[in-house]
Amino acid sequence: MKPWIQLGTAQIPNDGGVLTLRQRDQEFSISLSGPRGELMNSRRFNSEQQLSVLGCAHLKNREHARVLVGGMGMGYTLAAALEAVPSSAEVMVADLIPEVVEWNRGPLGNCAGRPLDDARVSVHIGDVAELLTKGDARYDAVLLDVDNGPEGLTHSDNNWLYSVEGTSSIFSSLASGGVLAVWSAGPDSMYVGRLKKAGFQVKVETVRERPGKGARHTIFVARKMAARRVKKSR
Repeated sequence: MKPWIQLGTAQIPNDGGVLTLRQRDQEFSISLSGPRGELMNSRRFNSEQQLSVLGCAHLKNREHARVLVGGMGMGYTLAAALEAVPSSAEVMVADLIPEVVEWNRGPLGNCAGRPLDDARVSVHIGDVAELLTKGDARYDAVLLDVDNGPEGLTHSDNNWLYSVEGTSSIFSSLASGGVLAVWSAGPDSMYVGRLKKAGFQVKVETVRERPGKGARHTIFVARKMAARRVKKSR
């Protein structure tokens, strides 16, 4: 078996640890220093794709749809989102770590078909939370894969996204009928409760890391229902 070759490292802000990109033949791996180890692998990405499939299912025919992808990863979530939306859509991907974006422009690019080259894509280098605190109801879908989910966080700064305050801010950032889809390593009933408290209608889906096999992951699909019009009595 061929040995792993280290291609690059990146420091996560606020002492969040060090990310390392490695390659072995045509396989790529991104790992985090410490006990967490490998975060993602180019051979296991079905659940990242399903995040977009489930989160963008309502946008197939939505002209000028706006989608926010939180977390660049290896590009699979972004690529699947681009496949799910029309040519008129705008898709922004946000990542805190500039090196991860550069890896996707370079050695990782071919894994997901170089989605960053798509003219519909714009990139925000910084915390995705910066884009979710404006409350401007601009997004038709928000797809979050920035950590291990509501539990088992690898970076404490991500706590806000799953808090009551963060969940309410995301609700306000979505247009009527918009969907928040969140990738998680496992289920979390308390997070479902927070989503419902914010006003979302919630479904919980279980997906596999490979089609039909591998570890089971969770996708929270939360919809901001359109406000009902109340008929005035005469």
